[in-house]
Amino acid sequence: MPAIIVGLDGSPESLAAAEWAAREAIQREELLCLLHVGDPLGSLYIPYMGVPAPGAVQALRDWSAHLLREAQSRLTERHPGLRITTRQTEAEAVPALLAAAEDTELLVLGSRALGTVTGFLLGSVALAVVARTDRPVVLVRAGEHAEDEHLPDAAGAASGTTPYREVVLGLDVEEPGDAVVEFAFETARRRVTGLRVVHGWNPATAYGYGAFVDSGLTADMAEETRHGLNDVLRPWKEKFPEVEVRAQAVIGSAGRHLVHASRDASLVVVGRKRRHALVGSHIGPVAHAVLHHATAPVAVVPHD
Repeated sequence: MPAIIVGLDGSPESLAAAEWAAREAIQREELLCLLHVGDPLGSLYIPYMGVPAPGAVQALRDWSAHLLREAQSRLTERHPGLRITTRQTEAEAVPALLAAAEDTELLVLGSRALGTVTGFLLGSVALAVVARTDRPVVLVRAGEHAEDEHLPDAAGAASGTTPYREVVLGLDVEEPGDAVVEFAFETARRRVTGLRVVHGWNPATAYGYGAFVDSGLTADMAEETRHGLNDVLRPWKEKFPEVEVRAQAVIGSAGRHLVHASRDASLVVVGRKRRHALVGSHIGPVAHAVLHHATAPVAVVPHD
């Protein structure tokens, strides 16, 4: 079973995702699988004009195979020692990616940049997969490079050999999710970098939006929140003593603070509460904000 699967469709964002996944696979010493999904009949079918000619379907299949061969060759050349395989699946994108995710530890997808605004624009496929899969998903924007994950060198220039920038974790103290916290700590450990933990809280929600909260009570609440955050992190610090942790309890939406922190991060990690609803799935307001506006790759980790 490949530890990492990346969805590849030839777009700049998917190629950036493949590069990110290759670096991650090298670091983990794991197998990487390049996956192209698509329904050739569905993509070529035009209503009222009938089923496309077999030659057109075969042309799409040949293009898919060529795309995977080219990407495999390029990644193997750029990353000596990378173990890599490819897979073609003829099915609708969302069900195919969800099925593929069941057979891997990590799914990596590309995400389009927001034009002149740095950040993510989640298409319906990526959003549906993130909201429904039980596996961690990393979103990578077009233009992402290895140098973006590392600190600048002594001269201030971009470098891919300097230490990693810190990993940033958005943590909900009430429902932290062990899988989310462990993913962040383990990533920081592998990258030999620090972990910045951000927890957002709001006095108004604690005492009701109409309640008056004086400054002294707010200070007491802030101290209590910091203690709660440290209590959650204590066993993880003991499990990962090599990871230096900076914990912040900030007033306001955690999403806004995480987006700001992403500017100096190598990876942002957020959780998604599993919800077994009859209709649809949700990723939550914090994950939604981070996915649309973070400047670093984002890992969304489902938890109970």
